[in-house]
Amino acid sequence: MVGQSEEYQALKRANDRLMGEQELRGGLERLRELQMTLTEQLDRGQQPTPAQQAEVDGLVAKLQAHATYQSVVSAQANFDKLMYKINDWILDGIKTGAESRIITLG
Repeated sequence: MVGQSEEYQALKRANDRLMGEQELRGGLERLRELQMTLTEQLDRGQQPTPAQQAEVDGLVAKLQAHATYQSVVSAQANFDKLMYKINDWILDGIKTGAESRIITLG
């Protein structure tokens, strides 16, 4: 049912649009590479260089200004809200089941 929800379908459409935009996809891939490099450097106790920091900042600003990227972020936030609700329902069901004297496992 989650896969058929409007939230999931909207997220899928937004991700499909994102994958169709070569420049945007390339920017995301470059940002991911930089983040991995910077994480490795920080693990070794090395700080990012000013050039690395400037590249990250520039990529983030460019991505955040892109309408397709914004639609993915928005769709992801809506899907996350749905998943939080589902998790709450599951937790409520677990609590109810744990308190029930009718259901036994032994």
